[in-house]
Amino acid sequence: MVIALIGATGLVGEVMMRVLEERKFPVKDFIPCASARSVGREVFFRDKAYKVRSVEDGLAARPDVALFSAGSATSKKYAEAFANAGCVVIDNSSAWRADPTVPLVVPEVNPHTVTKDTRIIANPNCSTIQMVVPLAPIHRAYGIRRLVISTYQSVTGTGVKAVQQLQDERAGKEGEKAYPHPIDLNCFPHGGDFQDNGYTAEEMKLVNETRKILEAEDIRITATVVRIPVMGGHSEAVNLELEKDFSLEAVRHLMQQTPGVVVQDDPANNTYPMPRFVEGRDEVFVGRIRRDPSVPNGLDLWIVADNLRKGAAGNAVQIAEIAREVRSRK
Repeated sequence: MVIALIGATGLVGEVMMRVLEERKFPVKDFIPCASARSVGREVFFRDKAYKVRSVEDGLAARPDVALFSAGSATSKKYAEAFANAGCVVIDNSSAWRADPTVPLVVPEVNPHTVTKDTRIIANPNCSTIQMVVPLAPIHRAYGIRRLVISTYQSVTGTGVKAVQQLQDERAGKEGEKAYPHPIDLNCFPHGGDFQDNGYTAEEMKLVNETRKILEAEDIRITATVVRIPVMGGHSEAVNLELEKDFSLEAVRHLMQQTPGVVVQDDPANNTYPMPRFVEGRDEVFVGRIRRDPSVPNGLDLWIVADNLRKGAAGNAVQIAEIAREVRSRK
């Protein structure tokens, strides 16, 4: 397939190239695209150098699949043009996630929403992706009534500028700031812009995207997003109130049988998921599986994943694989 990557020079774009290589996605021609200031730069894909081209050049090449990771403004400006040219657009921004006509896809959860006629597919927020992978089978088995979510998110979720700020602070250097507060030796409850309801944009993504992906608009959800000085991945403390009773043994077994989930749950031996050990992995790690005795049918989970892999690039490439399979069917 002819693949265009919009945002090839960004953090997620670089990881997308790596994942395409690792998963041996069938690429006939590769078209890296980026903003005007990056045009002409070289990127390496499968040991070959490619010149970065403009988005307009990528559109003119009429690719089969376009992976967008260049922000909402770029996606809103160009995604429909690529789709109208017969391309399948997989968008990593928030531009299309709330659109009821656009599927919001996590391949382990709702691949059925991608059809032959689908032209734009939204890649969910990183924190949502890693959470719904283990929550979907729990919802199917027991029904989720309410979710209380607290995230502890890596600065890589903000991008290169935030990573550089953390590195500058640790080196004692002055530099450009991505956040209004120090990152190192700190944490702050601020992910995305604050909304009129007092929640941030990142928090509302967890609410709205979870309902859409699980096809369960009646789940009650509240969330708090916290940035922490970590570069390996996002962590989440998720409290569930279920419709039906459960046994912890049954929940652990369900998690162990869920594709894409790795259970690390042996507190007696200090075994539980941590972001520094999931970096570079595509699985979602689940531990601290325990009852919440404060509510009927209460369950607590600790969920960790690499936000640049499963939370962004890896999920997008998995979607591309589904789109390719769907289009190949007679």
